[in-house]
Amino acid sequence: MSTTTGTAPDTGARSPEAAGVITDARQRIDDLDGRIIGLVQERMAVSAVIQHERITSGGRRVNLAREMEIFAHYRDQLGKPGTALAKTLLELSRGQI
Repeated sequence: MSTTTGTAPDTGARSPEAAGVITDARQRIDDLDGRIIGLVQERMAVSAVIQHERITSGGRRVNLAREMEIFAHYRDQLGKPGTALAKTLLELSRGQI
């Protein structure tokens, strides 16, 4: 908790109204983060199925051409930081088998 006079606890806001907005928005972010984590876990599971099928059919675990498509898609939608996000998602999804 903040001890600064006039500052709402935990938000950095200087009014109760702003603190309320921030608290509500943070709750939305926490909810979104939970959904994002669930979707990433789902993506990892689907990727594991793909890798399994590819390997058991004699293919390679990783399809570099497909990964390049994913990098391009994230970059096109989110700009340069999207590439870093795609890299992280691919790292999380590789090698689960």
